[in-house]
Amino acid sequence: MQYNEFMGQVQNRLELPEQSRAVRATRAVLTTLGERLQPGEATDLAGPLPMEVDYYLEAADSGQRFDYGEFVERVADRANVDESDAAYYGRVVVGLVSELVARSELEQVRAQLPDDYDDLFQLVDAEEVEE
Repeated sequence: MQYNEFMGQVQNRLELPEQSRAVRATRAVLTTLGERLQPGEATDLAGPLPMEVDYYLEAADSGQRFDYGEFVERVADRANVDESDAAYYGRVVVGLVSELVARSELEQVRAQLPDDYDDLFQLVDAEEVEE
């Protein structure tokens, strides 16, 4: 998937009026996720993503430890939205990423995160039920 298609998908799924807000949402979610993951895992997850998108994961200061509540707060601050929108942004962006990466890679990401991050994978889990 190319960058413009990826951002178009984010914009459409989040029902945002312009692509710049989709970019901001994507950057907020993936930078924050990259901060929470171990350095090698962020790079592995970034592999199949468009180069301009994988940068958000790879450039993050990886290896930080924070709970899901702080994850949502950081996304909200970066995307300039309230926390309920930030949580939704996280679910949608991670849902799209899950369509592009190997299931095993996504499972490795989940294994690094505590159970309170399960909400982040809500759309991923819903897709698995439908299959």
